[in-house]
Amino acid sequence: MRAVLTWRDKVEQCVYDLAFKPDGTQLILAAGNRLLVYDTSDGTLLQPLKGHKDTVYCVAYAKDGKRFASGSADKSVIIWTSKLEGILKYTHNDSIQCVSYNPITHQLASCSSSDIGLWSPEQKSVSKHKSSSKITCCSWTNDGQYLALGMFNGVVSIRNKSGEEKVKIERPGGSLAPIWSICWNPSREERNDILAVADWGQKLSFYQLSGKQVGKDHSLNFDPCCISYFTKGEYIVLGGSDKQASLFTKDGVRLGAIGEQTSWVWTCKVKPDSNYVVVGCQDGTVSFYQLIFSTVHGLYKDRYAYRDSMTDVIVQHLITEQKVRIKCKELVKKIAIYKNRLAIQLPEKILVYELYSEDSLDMRYRVKEKIARKFECNLLVVCASHIILCQERRLQCLSFSGVKEREWQMESLIRYIKVIGGPPGREGLLVGLKNGQILKIFVDNLFAIILLKQATAVRCLDMSASRNKLAVVDENDMCLVYDIHTKELLFQEPNANSVAWNTQCEDMLCFSGGGYLNIKASTFPVHQQKLQGFVVGYNGSKIFCLHVFSMSAVEVPQSAPMYQYLDRKMFREAYQIACLGVTDTDWRELAMEALEGLEFETAKKAFTRVQDLRYLELISSIEERKKRGETNNDLFLADVFSYQGKFHEAAKLYKRSGHENLALDMYTDLRMFEYAKDFLGSEDPKETKMLITKQADWARNINEPKAAVEMYISAGEHRKAIEISGDHGWVDMLIEIARKLDKAEREPLLLCAHFFKKLDNPGYAAETYLKIGDLKSLVQLHVETQRWDEAFALGEKHPEFKDDIYVPYAQWLAENDRFEEAQKAFHKAGRQGEAVRVLEQLTHNAVVESRFNDAAYYYWMLSMQCLDIAQDPAQKEVMLGKFHHFQHLAELYHGYHAIQRYVEEPFSFHLPETLFNISRFLLHSLTKDTPLGISKVNTLFTLAKQSKALGAYKLARHAYDKLQGLQIPARFQKSIELGSLTIRSKPFHDSEELVPLCYRCSTNNPLLNNLGNVCINCRQPFVFSASSYEVLHLVEFYLEEGITDEEAVSLIDLEAPRLKRESKWQEITSNNAQTLRLDESMDSVGDDDPFTAKLSFEQGGSEFVPVVVNRSVLRSMSRRDVLIKRWPPPLRWQYFRSLLPDAAITMCPSCFQMFHSEDYELLLLQHTCCPYCRRRADDPSP
Repeated sequence: MRAVLTWRDKVEQCVYDLAFKPDGTQLILAAGNRLLVYDTSDGTLLQPLKGHKDTVYCVAYAKDGKRFASGSADKSVIIWTSKLEGILKYTHNDSIQCVSYNPITHQLASCSSSDIGLWSPEQKSVSKHKSSSKITCCSWTNDGQYLALGMFNGVVSIRNKSGEEKVKIERPGGSLAPIWSICWNPSREERNDILAVADWGQKLSFYQLSGKQVGKDHSLNFDPCCISYFTKGEYIVLGGSDKQASLFTKDGVRLGAIGEQTSWVWTCKVKPDSNYVVVGCQDGTVSFYQLIFSTVHGLYKDRYAYRDSMTDVIVQHLITEQKVRIKCKELVKKIAIYKNRLAIQLPEKILVYELYSEDSLDMRYRVKEKIARKFECNLLVVCASHIILCQERRLQCLSFSGVKEREWQMESLIRYIKVIGGPPGREGLLVGLKNGQILKIFVDNLFAIILLKQATAVRCLDMSASRNKLAVVDENDMCLVYDIHTKELLFQEPNANSVAWNTQCEDMLCFSGGGYLNIKASTFPVHQQKLQGFVVGYNGSKIFCLHVFSMSAVEVPQSAPMYQYLDRKMFREAYQIACLGVTDTDWRELAMEALEGLEFETAKKAFTRVQDLRYLELISSIEERKKRGETNNDLFLADVFSYQGKFHEAAKLYKRSGHENLALDMYTDLRMFEYAKDFLGSEDPKETKMLITKQADWARNINEPKAAVEMYISAGEHRKAIEISGDHGWVDMLIEIARKLDKAEREPLLLCAHFFKKLDNPGYAAETYLKIGDLKSLVQLHVETQRWDEAFALGEKHPEFKDDIYVPYAQWLAENDRFEEAQKAFHKAGRQGEAVRVLEQLTHNAVVESRFNDAAYYYWMLSMQCLDIAQDPAQKEVMLGKFHHFQHLAELYHGYHAIQRYVEEPFSFHLPETLFNISRFLLHSLTKDTPLGISKVNTLFTLAKQSKALGAYKLARHAYDKLQGLQIPARFQKSIELGSLTIRSKPFHDSEELVPLCYRCSTNNPLLNNLGNVCINCRQPFVFSASSYEVLHLVEFYLEEGITDEEAVSLIDLEAPRLKRESKWQEITSNNAQTLRLDESMDSVGDDDPFTAKLSFEQGGSEFVPVVVNRSVLRSMSRRDVLIKRWPPPLRWQYFRSLLPDAAITMCPSCFQMFHSEDYELLLLQHTCCPYCRRRADDPSP
């Protein structure tokens, strides 16, 4: 560090304080009772300012540069504008000691001997706070939140913006060590606010905002009067009774003096954002200095060590950019680095460091030796075991213990010294002198070797890697290159300030100068590029450049010298240069040039470097072909040109070598179809079609499907066009293709239809299937798209597709929980097995879920299915058995539905007589096994309650007795027990009104009949109403052998008139007298109804004798009195005769169940269908 005096002035009075304008253009001095304004550039006094009546002690400029303030012994503070006009004045009770502007709010703090004043531009008033001691100095923090005050009693008080004390720092010296100057570090990189405190106990200390001391007190050995930080906070300037301003680090380490003065330094300040310092003295001297910080550094190969903050050494690895900092805590004077050694010269000693390991990337250093002596030298060099000191003309070699081993005396001043390597302890030094001599010295040899002597002084030296050539930069900025052995000057280049040989290539060097970097290879012309700084090393493709204080590794492609070799077709030499470091583009250029020059070995290495497998495969194939004996270089070069994209040149070479087919393949592979057509030069349709197909393939591959489709159509490749259109969902294109195609082209049309289906356009798919007449696929399409109406219409026209339609339809219905419809569809499709299975499952589910009405309906349907199947002679017997069984179950479940509702639901929907009849019907029917779901308990319970209600007490008692033997649910237990008891109080007989009558033999039957639902006398089965379960006045009759159902119906329809029975009474009139006589003798003509005569039977017979009628009886019957159950084959029809024609009975034409007509009509109104088979009232079919 050197201090250069820029200007100096002398005033008559002591300079107590000074302040810079924030932009650094003006300097305000407090001298006597005036303020002096100087121009900082040349020290011109711009203007004296008068406003105070006594000595001005302090001055401060606001951070925004708009105003400054001065404080005087006249107890007043004056605020001035930047135009040097006073705008405000206020006073204190004592003389003003210091003033300071808040850097953020521009609030002014003015301190007198007894109080503090805070003034801000907004409030135009001054708030004052008392102080316990005289205030000597003050300083605001960077953020303007706190104000530090230095007191005469040795205390530092830290206050907030309102003047309230927050921290109090009491110094050990107390009032014996008054605080004379304080300043906050302005750096914004510091984690904490740091306050520098200088007191007249001759100490410099540092504190945090909290009051905690940072480090120890630093002894000054003089009384400090002023302290000031550099703008970025890296250095401190301190002045006082030692009559000089001193430079310190921010940690308090003294670095040196800034100009000797003749009296106390009362104030010193640093010009903002610069290295200029102004010093004001007691005798009125004002000195303006520029501080020059010289670069202290050292370089060896890729390690660069340099001084930082004057006391630290940073070692930087130029390749990896790693850095390590070594804190010396003293001024670093010289640095030297060599291999794993680092030497640092401090004011009183030299430290020698070594690396922890031999690893070339290791950055950890440790102290190896300390030489505790003070040395004065111009240059410092370190070797493996020695320190070399250069003092003017003398070189001294010291061991690490500080012992001088050798000394060399030169003829002239030593200008340059460099270690050029060698064994440890025997390293060689290259030394350049002012008189032009260049010497080589070995540290273990007293004798210096003169390499050569030139006329001009040496500035920089370097020796080539093989030590055969020497490059010298002289004082005339000339770079001279010599052959060391012959001393011959090989060449020289102007405008050089430093030079370096490439450590990896003998023939390459670089030199810098005039803002340019110059690279020279062999004897080729120099290649230039812009570069600021000095070249200090050249390793492969990296040039190490020092610019001002920073060292950087510049990656310099060796392109220019490589191209110089390529121009001369010197491929191998160009490859060696490229190995030092060129861009990928340069490598590729080298590879291409070598390939075109058929220098395959170099080309292979270059392509390997850029990892271009395509060209490596090409070279490999060419080498294989050469091994097989191919020698046609034109063919090889054609392959190279085709790979490089020089297709026309390649085609010419292919043609010249007689391989036109290769040229054609090349063009088609590259989709250059127009060029291929031109190359063919013929209009062969087959070849043209092949080219169009290839062109379409290419368009498809490069994701140009529309173009590909058009090309495929023009080439007749309809299938490919359809596939692309279908994959991209282009329905319009598919329609166009399908309509253009002939119906004979079945495969493409089927593919069109497939894509129509896939793209949800069944209408176009149907059109396509119709075009080719594929009805089966059309049916499948309708089924898949669930267009059932179209499918059914097609099935009507083409019955052979019935199965293909109805079976999927039934499955679809079943999947959508429409099982009844599914069953019907299976039935319609002829899949009786599936129809029955669906019905059985439905029936079982209905029973399990106690939906007995549904169960009855499904069993009836099941019975009708079985009857349908029974038309097959092979299954007739089995199916008829099932039919009767299922019919019986349907009747049971239909009746039990009412019982279930009565028991389970709170309100009854049926009359007591109906429930009474149903329960009797069920008990008579349940003589053997009880079907699943039907409860005898519920049936008997219903019977008991209804019998009791209707007066059938005997039957009720019987029912209650039966219940005692069954397992009764808990909810009925009490009711049944109570009923069993109360029925005992009733008479032991049944009401005669309830007794059923047999309409055939007019016998009164018991309410409980052991024979079941037949008459106990004539064994005629009772016919019950399907709603009220009353015995209907119907008698079943059978036809005589030989009478068919059709004949019987026709005979009944004849309705022959019956003979009138003549009265047995005869009226005789005579002689005015009338006589009435009963003639017993007249022959009876017989009963008027032949059927009634047929009802007679032998009384008490145990066998049932059916009523069989002949033709005459049938002829005598009235059509309205006969009900016919017209069962489908193989069953015979059943005939029933109503014995009470006036009581109308209705039979359902579908299930053949009988109802009282009034009941049936009411049920139809309620349900809109038959309650038994659910045939709708508006359904015309039977």
